[in-house]
Amino acid sequence: MATFFLAIIYLAFIGLGLPDSVLGASWPTLHSSLSIPVSYAGILSVMTTAGTILSSFMSGKVTKRFGTGKVTLISVSMTAMALLGFALAPSFWVLLLLTLPLGLGAGSVDAALNGYVALHYEAKHMSWLHSFWGVGATLGPMILSLFLLQQEGWRKGYLFIGFIQGFIVLMLLLTLPLWQKYNQHPPKKQEASGKVQSTSRGLYQLPGVKEALLSFFTYCAVEMTTGLWGASYLVAHHDFSADVAARYVSLYFGGITLGRIFTGFLTLKFSFKTIIRGGLLSILFGIIMILTGLQVLLLPSFLLIGLGCAPVFPGMIHETPHRFGQEHAESIIGMQMAFAYMGSTFIPGIFGLLAGGGLLRIFPLYLLMFLLMLFFFSERIGILVKRNQTATKKTA
Repeated sequence: MATFFLAIIYLAFIGLGLPDSVLGASWPTLHSSLSIPVSYAGILSVMTTAGTILSSFMSGKVTKRFGTGKVTLISVSMTAMALLGFALAPSFWVLLLLTLPLGLGAGSVDAALNGYVALHYEAKHMSWLHSFWGVGATLGPMILSLFLLQQEGWRKGYLFIGFIQGFIVLMLLLTLPLWQKYNQHPPKKQEASGKVQSTSRGLYQLPGVKEALLSFFTYCAVEMTTGLWGASYLVAHHDFSADVAARYVSLYFGGITLGRIFTGFLTLKFSFKTIIRGGLLSILFGIIMILTGLQVLLLPSFLLIGLGCAPVFPGMIHETPHRFGQEHAESIIGMQMAFAYMGSTFIPGIFGLLAGGGLLRIFPLYLLMFLLMLFFFSERIGILVKRNQTATKKTA
């Protein structure tokens, strides 16, 4: 039964990934169909992620009151309704309204599930579970690409994806009692990192917390900008058709998925710190390949970026209890998710303004800038945490 419960969590992670990649893949045809300026994708992204920021800050209290199972069920239901609404939306203003349930539905469940897995499961499970987010994120563009050549095919694609999300909701509803049963199990033990109050102000005092928050911000800036604007960049600057561009973006998310499956095995031999460094180098090589301008390198470049992204997010989440102590982990993970959503919101949104101003060509340079910041903050965390743990042992 414990294995079946873990399978339900895997399914929930697919539900997390499905809505995350469809807007970018559908946008080249969606905005033309509804006569919407190309830059408005940034507005939709900002509004969606604003909801996730709000709900992630509230996730600790909400999950504590209602439990991870109910929060997951309600949240995935909201995203399913939003996806079906997108399929029927007659105008941009309806799409804008639908970002409310889409964003609020994503925030609480994301923070709740990540916090639960970080406390209750080993590193390999965190990586493999996040690979199932990649399954959902990969399926989205792949499904859309099958419909995009049809008249207003993006609507049929959203409808099909909404039905898949609805099936996940049904499974979560039928298995809700399992969450209540397994939520009572105590989490695995983690080393404490200091005695501070578990408030936002108190947690900021922990060495490395600020850098951890900025790491999530810059990582999601890279990941979401690639997913949202990669297809538009290929269409505008390499004369790709919309369906082929969608497949390239699907390959990017596929790289994340395969990379997280492989990372689960790597954690048996290497630390997440080492694996994250390798992932950042892979992203760097992928961006450099795009910068060459050679079309023959575009396919492997998106795959390399996806493979490089694979270990970063789950790795940083899973390291949180070890870095800052079990007693602070859930609160800090909620804060990290909020900063992740800020990076997902503002940075792709800002690029949308740049794209609307004719600067879509700087897409790879934009990614490179945030990747370098991510590398700096990631390395800085290790230095500060190690220094703090050494000082704690000396005073013990």
